[in-house]
Amino acid sequence: AAMVKETIRVYARVKPLGRQQQAGIYSVDDDEKSLSSLEIIVPRDLADGFVNNKRESYKFKFQKIFDQEAKQDVVFDSIAKPVAECVLAGYNGTIFAYGQTGSGKTFTITGGAERYSDRGIIPRTLSYIFDQLQKDSSKVYTTYVSYLEIYNECGYDLLDPRHEASRLEDLPKVTIMEDPDQNIHLKNLSLQQATNEEEALNLLFLGDTNRMIAETPMNQASTRSHCIFTIHISSKEPGSATIQHSKLHLVDLAGSERVAKTGVGGHLLTEAKYINLSLHYLEQVIIALAEKKRSHIPYRNSMMTSVLRDSLGGNCMTTMIATLSIDQRNIDESIATCRFAQRVALIKNEAVLNEEIDPRLMIVQLKKEIQELKDELALVTGKQRTSELSQEELLRLDELLETFLEDNDPDSTLDVGADMRKIKYCFIHVKQLMNHSKISDKKLLSQYIPEEKETNKETGEELKKLKELLQQRDNEINILYILVNMLKKEKKKAQNALFQLNAASACSTVLDQSPPINLEESQSPSSWFSLKEAKDFSSSVHRLPFLSRKTGGKMSLGCQEAFEVFKQDHADSITIEDNKQLLKQKFAEAKCLGEKLNEVRIKINHLKGEITQRHVQRAALAVSSPSEELNTLDPVEEKLRTQIEEEKKSYKAMFNRVKGLKVEIEHLQLLIEKVKMKLQKDFEVWWSEETINLQQEKPELVSSPNTMTVYPQFIKSSQHLSTNSFSDTTRVSPNEDPAGKNNSITSSDPTLKTRAPPSSRTSIPLTGDSQADADILAFIKARQNILQKEGKSCQ
Repeated sequence: AAMVKETIRVYARVKPLGRQQQAGIYSVDDDEKSLSSLEIIVPRDLADGFVNNKRESYKFKFQKIFDQEAKQDVVFDSIAKPVAECVLAGYNGTIFAYGQTGSGKTFTITGGAERYSDRGIIPRTLSYIFDQLQKDSSKVYTTYVSYLEIYNECGYDLLDPRHEASRLEDLPKVTIMEDPDQNIHLKNLSLQQATNEEEALNLLFLGDTNRMIAETPMNQASTRSHCIFTIHISSKEPGSATIQHSKLHLVDLAGSERVAKTGVGGHLLTEAKYINLSLHYLEQVIIALAEKKRSHIPYRNSMMTSVLRDSLGGNCMTTMIATLSIDQRNIDESIATCRFAQRVALIKNEAVLNEEIDPRLMIVQLKKEIQELKDELALVTGKQRTSELSQEELLRLDELLETFLEDNDPDSTLDVGADMRKIKYCFIHVKQLMNHSKISDKKLLSQYIPEEKETNKETGEELKKLKELLQQRDNEINILYILVNMLKKEKKKAQNALFQLNAASACSTVLDQSPPINLEESQSPSSWFSLKEAKDFSSSVHRLPFLSRKTGGKMSLGCQEAFEVFKQDHADSITIEDNKQLLKQKFAEAKCLGEKLNEVRIKINHLKGEITQRHVQRAALAVSSPSEELNTLDPVEEKLRTQIEEEKKSYKAMFNRVKGLKVEIEHLQLLIEKVKMKLQKDFEVWWSEETINLQQEKPELVSSPNTMTVYPQFIKSSQHLSTNSFSDTTRVSPNEDPAGKNNSITSSDPTLKTRAPPSSRTSIPLTGDSQADADILAFIKARQNILQKEGKSCQ
């Protein structure tokens, strides 16, 4: 295929000045042989945004420069006509306009609406192409057009016939697909056939109607999107299998100016960002292409560079028009456009003639070739061959095959001659024989199976019996396993019951007559304890039947009252009360902090809302009255941010304190539980010992509960036991006085203070009724009264 190597051609066009615009100083020099040069002068006092020592003169070279007076037809003849000629010859072409908003891009590419002579490059190119196609009768041409708009990095099909677009979003979205050969395909972009100039112009008009027009202060009808109008041409000479495909992209890029210049806000600002970004990527691609050593070109960064991949450094003849608005206000943007154009001029493209073979014609040609080869073969062999073998030939081949297969000689060969039809037939026949032998083997096998079945029947029955026996053994093992588990459970229950029986002391199970007290409902301290925590102090000392809450244990009234008496002067109960008070304080503090945390959180959210509101106000202000102040920092916003930071700090401090309190509360709860356990254990020991004392003093009280009476002398001579660990009062054992004659207690006798430990005493069987509990309680109370009286008399 023919290849044309050339750099991108770059042209410049200067827009005529508006009524209120002040002319910038520039000059055009056409003297040079091939290129024209443009010189722009920037006076020092006018150098807006430039440092004062900047140079005043800027010179740029272009293929040709069209000054303010240049007419549309001259522009077309110089720029677009050569590209259109190449496209008709089978090469790809691209013409794109680049420049700031309002510099005349759309006017150059599409044209003005007022006068017929203002038509732009697209309508003139369509007119020229269809004119040429009509003149050329040597080829058959088909023409299609597509119109793509890229807005905010999304592609839209402007020629979709199904949609009446009121908004751009209503149009079908176009997406980019890439094949393994890295060719770009646009999905959802419709190709509309245009058989003549009128149809093509109608499609162009439809597309322009659908185009999105947005207003910026610079130009009241400026486009904020990139548009690509493409003409696809296919041509074929009658009788030839070769088809030529070519396409011509006519591109109107969005404005290249910087965002600050447009004085926009809101969604227009978003547009400007996207436009600048896609033009920035276009610039990156151009810089990368201009550098000879660069291997990677970032085409994929934006949709536009992907679509124009071929046009930039690929298989395409590309031309660029730099549109300039050289008035004093836009002089720096014009210089930026010229600089971009100089970079584009460095890019080399390689345009290739796009030809391919028509598949339908190819089939006709191949059929013809097959026939010629058949004729040639008949000439060489002397036989006219048909596609099918005759019946005689088939029978002859069967005989040959049979002989070959039955021959045991390993060196025997099968010779059917140099005929592919015969060779294929022999292979198929051998395959059929192989399959047939496999089927017959299976049949033989199925005949043997019934005989084997009978011989295996007995073995099968034996196997069945063994399996049944095995199943039986498995079942037995499972039953045993269940029984063992049941026994374990029963054993555990028995142990628990035994433990509770051992724990039964004088304060034993409640009789039906006495009112029951459920530990779940009871507020008495006994509800603090559970059997699980209790440990067996001594096998000889009987214990209280404290049951866990879960079993709903009950205790007699006498026992409860005794516990209350015991608790009064026990140091642990004071500890519990103190800890409870502390716990209450901590809970109150945590609650208070929680409320404060919520308040701070609400305050932070409120401040964030104010900042958002501030943003909205400033954005609205930016649109209505743009000024430099709006680009500076907002002091109100800064103040709000500082407040948020302070609130966050206090929130963090309070949150950490709440975490600390949680740990303290959990610790206190644990401590209270431990002290409660200890108090219960001490009470159990003390109660057991009081019971033993009563038994030793008056055994008949226990043996005959009906005649139980407690006499004063026995109360006086009762034994006072220490709780060993927590009671501060020293209780002494009196002299044993079974006769009851000695009514005085000699507390000064040192020998009385010693006693045998409870574990060494023999255990006395108890009646286990609540009446006994009541008697023991009376016995304790009476003794306490005596001690109090003695205390007073001593004083």
